[in-house]
Amino acid sequence: MKTKTNYNLGELAQILNAKLIGDKEQTIEEYYFDTRTIVCPTNGLFITLKGLQKSGAYYLDEAYQKGIRSFLVSSIPAQPKDGANYLLVQDVLVALQMLAKHHRQRFTLPLFGITGSNGKTVVKEWLYQLLWNEYNIARSPKSYNSQLGVPFSVLLIDEHNDLGIFEAGVSQPNEMQALRCILQPTTAILTNIGSAHLENFLDRRSLALEKIQLLEAAQEIIYPADDELIEELISSNPVFDSKRRITFGKSDKATVQLKQYQTINGQSSIDIEISGVLFNIIIPFTDQASIQNALICCASIYSLNKNLNDYKSKFEKLLPIEMRLEIKEAINNSILINDAFNSDLISLKNALDTLAQQSRERKVLVLTDILQSKLADKELYQKTAELVNPYHFTEIVLIGEKISAYKKLFKSYVRAFSSTDDFLRHIQHENIHNEVILLKGSRIFQLEKISDYIEKKSHDTVLEINLEHLEHNIQTYRSLLKPETKIMAMVKANSYGIGSFEIANVLQQMKVNFLGVAIADEGKELRKAGISTPIIVMNPEQHSYATVIDYQLEPEIYTARVLQLFLQKLQEKQISQPFPIHIKLETGMNRLGFKPNQLDELIEILRSTNLVYVRSIFSHLATADIPTEKDYAQQQFGVFNSSYHYITDKIGYYPIKHILNSPGIVAYPQHQYDMVRLGIGMYGYCEYSDFMQKLENVVQFKTVISQINEIEKGETVSYGRRFTAERHSRIATLPVGYADGIRRSLGYGNAKVNINGQLAATVGTICMDMMMVDVTDIDCKAGDEVIIFGENPSLSKFAEWMQTIPYEVLTSISSRVQRVYYQE
Repeated sequence: MKTKTNYNLGELAQILNAKLIGDKEQTIEEYYFDTRTIVCPTNGLFITLKGLQKSGAYYLDEAYQKGIRSFLVSSIPAQPKDGANYLLVQDVLVALQMLAKHHRQRFTLPLFGITGSNGKTVVKEWLYQLLWNEYNIARSPKSYNSQLGVPFSVLLIDEHNDLGIFEAGVSQPNEMQALRCILQPTTAILTNIGSAHLENFLDRRSLALEKIQLLEAAQEIIYPADDELIEELISSNPVFDSKRRITFGKSDKATVQLKQYQTINGQSSIDIEISGVLFNIIIPFTDQASIQNALICCASIYSLNKNLNDYKSKFEKLLPIEMRLEIKEAINNSILINDAFNSDLISLKNALDTLAQQSRERKVLVLTDILQSKLADKELYQKTAELVNPYHFTEIVLIGEKISAYKKLFKSYVRAFSSTDDFLRHIQHENIHNEVILLKGSRIFQLEKISDYIEKKSHDTVLEINLEHLEHNIQTYRSLLKPETKIMAMVKANSYGIGSFEIANVLQQMKVNFLGVAIADEGKELRKAGISTPIIVMNPEQHSYATVIDYQLEPEIYTARVLQLFLQKLQEKQISQPFPIHIKLETGMNRLGFKPNQLDELIEILRSTNLVYVRSIFSHLATADIPTEKDYAQQQFGVFNSSYHYITDKIGYYPIKHILNSPGIVAYPQHQYDMVRLGIGMYGYCEYSDFMQKLENVVQFKTVISQINEIEKGETVSYGRRFTAERHSRIATLPVGYADGIRRSLGYGNAKVNINGQLAATVGTICMDMMMVDVTDIDCKAGDEVIIFGENPSLSKFAEWMQTIPYEVLTSISSRVQRVYYQE
């Protein structure tokens, strides 16, 4: 992240009371804590934060290789890098927060600090939309509201800013104190107190007490008048006696009182009374959350002593805040990153960082005029080009008359168009092939037209994959491991049906040590897509040995015959270096592997050849997910350990040793050895419920309502007339069936789907492309979203209805169901 006010290392050492080893005159302009976002650093400082399994120091080498020369560390490396500078502190995160606090104190600008269970990001972004052309605003990027995100956000403030809008979030006790000291808000906003993160607090009251600490630090506070708990806590605390209080809500005591509202044609007309004066605003949303968020924005504008009537037209033009960046399959083996929701330099940098993490060589940027900026055009597009140029695009497409006028500032091959329609007249399918395309711009340019054109066509049923939740789950499993324990992530069967390359790309960025595929062709496709992480082929077929060798895959070897055949292929290929193999031991699963009485033959072959070396020795637990079968698991550990030592004593070296799968990591962490294998656990499923509560749901299977039919008592539905209405009923037809992975047996009321927060039971027979559900008691209409499984019903519940396991559910979802990957 590039800051707007720079420090040199000598100044930072004084601010942080740090020991400096290196050049005190070195200027710092950018701060990084994730090596994946380092593209072309200019005077960058790498923050070596401690993770769940590895410290930031683990990534020092990679950061150095990418051009970083200055590091904030809690210990100096044993072998310091040439030309590197080190700021040594006791606690890196505390030091970063100290720097942010110091930086905030340099500026006297008014600052909104926003906290609450919901609505923080929407309120922040709507206030920006309402106020950006009056103020030069510094604000949190995305939802940067954590112990790490807040200091990074505050470091963006510079002398040109005259207003700040920042979020502050807490997920556990004793976190707000640090954030309030950093933000030092002049006005603090509490949106609400809901159930988010309540699991880490005793009750709603303790959560409220934590959040209102931000309000204690402000001169002026904005909070909901209708919440009796909040009113009680504030009224009983003498700290608030001298503060200006602005409340919002339906209560007669509210400063900004909601009198009434009505929804018409997708809009809400809201009547508000402030100090006896009536106002009316119209917003292009109808949901209750949007109405409350608009009310908070009104209270915020009132706090600035502005006339609400001056903002009526801006409320009418408020844009929805997309909380996620989508990654989709596109035509001709391409990938589409869709971030066409807003347009400013901070969000552009975030989108470019996401693009940089894609492994494809060919990268294309489609970028429109940037509308929300107070900079003069020349300065704005000079800064834009400075952000874009280090990413080395194959092609840049500029859309808009303003940005097109500055196309010479961009160093890649550039085409410029006055409008999206103009560009679409020149685009051709055959020119799009095996590339990743980033759409970034303002809504007014309707980039969704481009998305519709190049997106891989599918029907209304999609499988959504939350990549941030995937990363969270991997880190949660890492918390059970020793720092030196390696991770092998299973991406076989198209990553359990979720998407092979897309998941593998995230795993590679997360420094997973190995990937596991079932057959060689899966590994081949990953290599062709740019995946360089070592790949183990778990079931290498004889005809695929050439593919294994040509694409630098690593085969599982489970019999002497398989080993001899592979050695024969290596001789044919005239391989000059020993090739890595992985030995599978049979310890009780009775599928594949060397049994104890077959080890001598294996050892004899290994000692007679220099064509291969054993990279790992492993086995597989049969009952890791069954607590009552621990004795059998212990028996397997015994066989595995004795077999491993028997082999290593004879071959004279010690390959990687591993046996634990996802449930095994939880149940038997003492047997993690050198590596573990993570599979279904990455996606939020674990047979051990206590641990599963720590995981996030990754996958959501969704569709929409195609049509709703009104039927009378006695009428029937679907093939075979197996459902007969017992009352006047409303039956919704969904465009998903057994060709998509919905087993036919789930009809007849044997499963439920979620529509507008309520569960609707299936009726009649599941068809190839359709299924029907009873929505008689649910307020819904054609086009409404339907969740087949996700949070509710969960993947495990859906598997229970199918009388199977989550693995089969995921791998059964048809390839015609589009996979959509997104980041919050």
